Amino acid sequence: MAVIFPFRAVRSGRQWVAKVASYPYDIVSSEEARKIAAENPLSFLRVTKAEIDLPENVNSYDDRVYEKAKRNFEEQLRTGILIQDDQPCFYVYCLTMNNQEQCGIGACVHAAEFETRRVKRHELTLPEKEADRTRHIDRLKAQTGPILMAYRSRESINLRINIIRENPPEYDFMSDNGVSHALWVVRDAEAIRAIEKEFETIDALYIADGHHRAAAGMAVARMAERESGDHGNASAQCSVLAVLFPHDQLRIRDYNRVVKDLGGLSEQSYLRMIGESFEVAPDYRGKSPQEPREFGMYLRGRWFRLRPRKGTWQEGDIVGALDVSILQNNLLGPVLGIHDPRGDARITFVGGSRGVGELERMVDSGEYAVAFSLFPPTMDQMMKVADAGMVMPPKSTWFEPKLRDGILIHVLTDEDQEKSVRG
Repeated sequence: MAVIFPFRAVRSGRQWVAKVASYPYDIVSSEEARKIAAENPLSFLRVTKAEIDLPENVNSYDDRVYEKAKRNFEEQLRTGILIQDDQPCFYVYCLTMNNQEQCGIGACVHAAEFETRRVKRHELTLPEKEADRTRHIDRLKAQTGPILMAYRSRESINLRINIIRENPPEYDFMSDNGVSHALWVVRDAEAIRAIEKEFETIDALYIADGHHRAAAGMAVARMAERESGDHGNASAQCSVLAVLFPHDQLRIRDYNRVVKDLGGLSEQSYLRMIGESFEVAPDYRGKSPQEPREFGMYLRGRWFRLRPRKGTWQEGDIVGALDVSILQNNLLGPVLGIHDPRGDARITFVGGSRGVGELERMVDSGEYAVAFSLFPPTMDQMMKVADAGMVMPPKSTWFEPKLRDGILIHVLTDEDQEKSVRG
């Protein structure tokens, strides 16, 4: 049983949404965000990465950053760039990229779903990043971007979403990266109750993208519970903003690796060592693997195909048999000495949308020595890991298209919402 409920979203006015909606805060650097906001002052990055409005020497975790974020958020509310719906609603949010379409329900997820582990994760979080988003949510008293969640697809929910989509959308625009975003506001009380009842039959929700947002949302919910003494309630402060998608509409894309050096090895020694665990074939024209158990490697201007030898993984190991684990356990760790990919500065991760050309560019620049292209895991693999209470290796999943920040915002001090969900 998954408990979700409607909320009074703060969101962009229709005429502003294409300018306000921004990349998620964690996929652009401060430098990139400064450039975007310089060309577009309405960008919501001025709220989610407010260091861009402060001198460049100000640390992004400085208290002035959170205070500036609050002021920028309040300014967009004051000027009417952001508005709030007058009643609790659900929201149908559809994204289309190339031939892939995914349509989900924007909603609040009860904090208890996280505590009882009906919301399942597949990644660990970094304490510093979790603390950053916790401070951001607490200072603004708002969750400024939703978590991307998945549930096992239900045809009955798909049908309800399609009925809602027969009406004109509130928003329909294309972002600068070619992704189409459309949003429908669900105000009808019957439709809202029907959606709630549908999700009551869902056994589990899965965090696909946004583990740090989820952890921060829960941290703020726990603080609210301690302050109020009201445990397990469904108040605005004890819930987390998400958009929930059927699993078969989501696609995990490749999340590739680039390493700065060969760990002191010569090219010849390096190739000899990896040959113990992999079949190494030069002149790999494919560059990007087309099937599991295959890797592309770009070294000194040449592509190689790597295939792991028998015995480098065990089929029954749902984590160890992942391609990302095979590469880590048989090459990145023992050969290149990267035993902690989450914290080792020698390794960088590149989302698949940037293509193998980006891997070539990074290595050819001389800043990096070797790059690896990977075949992505499937949604079924991700959910099996989460169902087992385990986690995947760092940077295993890259989801695209991504939700934009500034389209749906959840205010935590909404008394009207609290009354609605309680009674």
